[in-house]
Amino acid sequence: MGEAVTVGVDGETQETACLNCGTVLAGEYCHACGQRGHVHRTLHAFGHDLLHDVFHAEGKILRSLPLLVWRPGDLTRRYIEGERARFVSPIALFLFSVFLTFAVVSAMARPSFRSEEMKAGLTTDSAKSFATAARLEAERAKAAAAGRPTAAFDRQIADTRAEARLLKNMADRGVLQGGAVRISDDVPAWLAKPLVQAARNPELLLYKLKNNAYKYSWGLIPISLPFMWLLFPFSRRFRLYDHMVFVTYSLAFMTFLLVLAIVLGGVGLGVIAGLLMLVPPVHMFRQLKGAYHLGKWGALWRTLLLAVFATTAAGLFAVLLFALGLF
Repeated sequence: MGEAVTVGVDGETQETACLNCGTVLAGEYCHACGQRGHVHRTLHAFGHDLLHDVFHAEGKILRSLPLLVWRPGDLTRRYIEGERARFVSPIALFLFSVFLTFAVVSAMARPSFRSEEMKAGLTTDSAKSFATAARLEAERAKAAAAGRPTAAFDRQIADTRAEARLLKNMADRGVLQGGAVRISDDVPAWLAKPLVQAARNPELLLYKLKNNAYKYSWGLIPISLPFMWLLFPFSRRFRLYDHMVFVTYSLAFMTFLLVLAIVLGGVGLGVIAGLLMLVPPVHMFRQLKGAYHLGKWGALWRTLLLAVFATTAAGLFAVLLFALGLF
């Protein structure tokens, strides 16, 4: 380190020690840090490095994505067994899929409900309830004139007028403001306050849920790991590392599938987007069968269990997001 560097007429440095870590060079690349031994300080070299990095990354992606889609078990097993340079790492692929998801969601999101529109709807509903109460009162008067019982009408009229007043109060004072929010007495005090705040400002809650889903998406990995262990309890052949690679690649695929469904739904192909729900079990089966070298029946019953486990893990993650959104 600190050695004076000589640059030749061709722009190539002539140093004898690595410019990155200072190790004495013994070949074209530094054996300590892997950097090329001699660097080129020319515009041509800069362009070459740029193209190399871009196409090198693209080459990894082009090798990884087809396997992730059609032969996920092969990709998982090959990565576990050491083929790292050929494929995108599972965590990098997962983080990219999460970024892509929220980029697509933000680009295709429709405007959320406006307070003016909600107020107009509440006003309309309130007027309908008042009209219903007036009709019931007319029917009650006829029943009373005919000497028939009116107790049932009285209850209906009271309930309808109470509903109409509540809707009018919500429209006049703001959605879910003040007395319009009612939390059950069974809810603990520490939870009641954030629930009231969420009800008063649902748009803020949705915003927090979206941001937290992006920031804490990695939490799905540790949440899912115990469930994967249950598929191979006490196995000495497969370790937690194997399960982590499996889970992360699987989550990456499911997230890409979600992006595709959002795009299809956004362009009016909701039916096709709905059919994509049939894909996850098939993908789980193929990944389990290939990654763990299972037979058809061994992969099938584990797929059924994994589908249940995946739903449970997603539910736990949703609860976590909701709690983070509230507090």
